[in-house]
Amino acid sequence: MPRDDISDPSLRRAVAIVAILNFLYFGIEFVVALTIGSVSLFADSVDFLEDTSVNILILMALGWSLRARARIGMVLSAILMVPALATVWAIWSKFNAPVPPEALRLSVTGLGALAVNLSCAFLLARFRHHSGSLTRAAFLSARNDAFANVAIIGAGIVTAYTLSAWPDLIVGIGIAILNADAAREVWTAARDEHRAAA
Repeated sequence: MPRDDISDPSLRRAVAIVAILNFLYFGIEFVVALTIGSVSLFADSVDFLEDTSVNILILMALGWSLRARARIGMVLSAILMVPALATVWAIWSKFNAPVPPEALRLSVTGLGALAVNLSCAFLLARFRHHSGSLTRAAFLSARNDAFANVAIIGAGIVTAYTLSAWPDLIVGIGIAILNADAAREVWTAARDEHRAAA
């Protein structure tokens, strides 16, 4: 059963910090992705922007009723699909020009993203059962992104040895799958909350 202590100022502070960190690293990763032509970094940068939006929505909705928060949770599950759709577009574009990204910058940028996402997951871990689907959405995003970042680092290492575009493409597909699964989990939690409120 989710805890409902929405007035906890430390929860609001954690969500605000996570939103800021995600927005700042979105800018960094997006520029690098375009510079080196990386599908996985592009998908991950879109995901950082999506996480920023999710956390801003959470800050706005924390004081709302259980039913209203459940509805926002359903909206968030749809937002979680945005990076997956953006990744599909980027993968399609990459198939037409399969040039491998610069391996070193791919791995270093992935390492920076991992540091940001682990920090966010750590900040949100103690709140993942507060306010149901809302904080669950934020925690799942940070957790899944950390897994994706490890894969990006690995893709950079493999790319350095193989000079192939495939490691980057495969990780991009994996990021899309992770986001689709997070969307499913958040939708399920929000639907259960909505039923409980009814």
